[in-house]
Amino acid sequence: MSESNAPAISNPVEYIQHHLGNMTHNGERPASLVDFSVFFVDTFVMSLILALAFAFAAWKVGKNLDPDKPTGMQNILETVVEFVNQQVKDIFPTADKWVGPLAITIFVWVALMNTMDIIPVDLIPSLVAGVAGVFGYDPHHVYWKAVPTTNLDTTFALALLVFGLIIFYNIKHKGLFGYMKVFATHPFSASNPIVKVLLFPINVVMTAIEEVAKPVSLGLRLFGNMFAGELLFLLIALLAFSYWAMPGQVVLGVLWSIFHILVILLQAFIFMLLTIVYLGLASQGTDEH
Repeated sequence: MSESNAPAISNPVEYIQHHLGNMTHNGERPASLVDFSVFFVDTFVMSLILALAFAFAAWKVGKNLDPDKPTGMQNILETVVEFVNQQVKDIFPTADKWVGPLAITIFVWVALMNTMDIIPVDLIPSLVAGVAGVFGYDPHHVYWKAVPTTNLDTTFALALLVFGLIIFYNIKHKGLFGYMKVFATHPFSASNPIVKVLLFPINVVMTAIEEVAKPVSLGLRLFGNMFAGELLFLLIALLAFSYWAMPGQVVLGVLWSIFHILVILLQAFIFMLLTIVYLGLASQGTDEH
């Protein structure tokens, strides 16, 4: 077999590299960690499918809502709604009426995207490769990452959306001048005018770092945990390269899947909870900051 026709996956290293690759609009990998010229087809499609599935389930339950004889899906969604709304009431009691739906959407959507990590790592990529082969593409060179939250584009897009809402709420409740005043007087304040001037550049830098750290920590925390989980699944899948190790692969895969369910839900909960906390802090007046 010539080198050009050799399979893209012939050893463990290439196996991991293949599974960590994304399908892009031009078939090229990003030139750097941040590359706005690349559109990740797999991330967009998987995120869209899960969002539509969530929207359809919510619409279907809402259309057939029965308080006397609730279905299983209705019970699940009602539990999620009550749970998230309680978090909003406890953390952000003065929240606008759309903060609850926003928090619910974030929690369910992130949880669904994370749940793709439980599906066997080769299943969805193999199905996509099979479809691509029907249309004449080489299935060995078709990349597909099924877990959107293992892509920094997804986690940072969500984090930047939250960051935009943080700025909106700060300006809404403090006013533009009040929000800018926070940068000049936080975290250090003084009554002496000279000391105020001396502290001004320090306050601006530290407050700016504090504000930027919010979306960065949100995006990196979710990405890091999900990427590590996916990588561990890939390492477990590598045991299939040795037939004698396949029983161990099944046992380890099941155990890690059970534990990873907690990680999936916990990361969705943390992202949702921090969103509520940040919006609640942004809604405080300048004297409460």
